Amino acid sequence: MFFKYDYDEAEVELERWLKWAQRCRITEFIDLGKKVKRHKSAILAAIKHGLTNARIEAINNNIKVTIRMGYGYRNIDNLISLVRLKCGGDIVTLPGRKTKGESPK
Repeated sequence: MFFKYDYDEAEVELERWLKWAQRCRITEFIDLGKKVKRHKSAILAAIKHGLTNARIEAINNNIKVTIRMGYGYRNIDNLISLVRLKCGGDIVTLPGRKTKGESPK
């Protein structure tokens, strides 16, 4: 919910939640409150600037999956080419295939 607020509201709400977590008797919430408090400035910076690392994490996961798919490649250059092909956004036309909008010859 904090990410739906503007910066000032989020700061107030986050501080209120941290105080609640500190008084809570559930140890999991107490531990979570400590972690959130350590990262409070980063959380507020993400809200202020509207930035996350979600795209980087998605690309990283895509690379890991591609490496698992390419298990057994003898040549590391082939594996790197596969990762670049899958994650690079390049569109490769295979021989004998038509691209969209191309008329048949």
